[in-house]
Amino acid sequence: MENFINKVFQGNTIEKLREIPNDSVDLGITSPPYNKGEKNKGWLVKNVLYDKALDKKDETIYQNEQIEVLNELYRIMKPGGSFFYNHKTRWNKGIMLHPIIWITKTNWIIRQEIIWDRMIAANIRGWRFWQVDERIYWLMKPQNNEAIGEELLSKHALLTSIWRFPPERNNPHPAPFPIELPTRIIHSILNENNGIVIDPYSGSGTTLVASKLLKKNFIGIEISEDYITQSMERLENFNKEHKKVQEEINKHFVNKTFKERKEDGNNTGKFKNTQHEENHILTKENSLFD
Repeated sequence: MENFINKVFQGNTIEKLREIPNDSVDLGITSPPYNKGEKNKGWLVKNVLYDKALDKKDETIYQNEQIEVLNELYRIMKPGGSFFYNHKTRWNKGIMLHPIIWITKTNWIIRQEIIWDRMIAANIRGWRFWQVDERIYWLMKPQNNEAIGEELLSKHALLTSIWRFPPERNNPHPAPFPIELPTRIIHSILNENNGIVIDPYSGSGTTLVASKLLKKNFIGIEISEDYITQSMERLENFNKEHKKVQEEINKHFVNKTFKERKEDGNNTGKFKNTQHEENHILTKENSLFD
């Protein structure tokens, strides 16, 4: 695996994934092109145009390609490993195209569906209620035929299944997710453990930068040389993005776990942490960058 670590590979996603050994990666995060149709732009929102990648494939071909990619990722993931797959619900001539359609045809177990509240609508028309959400599927490769997996630490689990991040605005890539998103995933799943994180559609390198700031190894795959150039520039200057990563890390805390509160006879509802969070952000205790 040494030949793959901390590198970004240029080329077709499925072809590059086939070169990676079985059971060798700990965690994955990606957001593939959504196949929205390059000409199907919104009323006020410019259509998404990727460098090199087409976003207007026949839907059946697109879904079959995504199944193939996800199954290759399953092969290279270690038993017990996780993959977080960001996609969205689309419509074509009034017919819903939901990512669950093809995800359930893969080898993965769906551990959880997370709602990403982007807090902004992509297509601002009245055909249906404004769509501000995308989906993040936590997929798991079972270990010893165990479909439950390891329990999250309380400080991660309390962040709930609805994640509120605005989209990244200061990025030339047409569809980047904010660095807080992969930071939350990596920190929650790997904690302080070492690991290899893969992004098979790495774009401008957001997952890779988050991995580096969290002291994890990474593998990126990207078809566009221009986006790889952007990634390498960001990786060289990764410390410029540590503030957002640290702010996300500061959200992962509890005074008492659910078990401790129950044993003490305290309220076992969600911990109301507003004031504590404000105080926590002001201190440098437990900072990753001290």
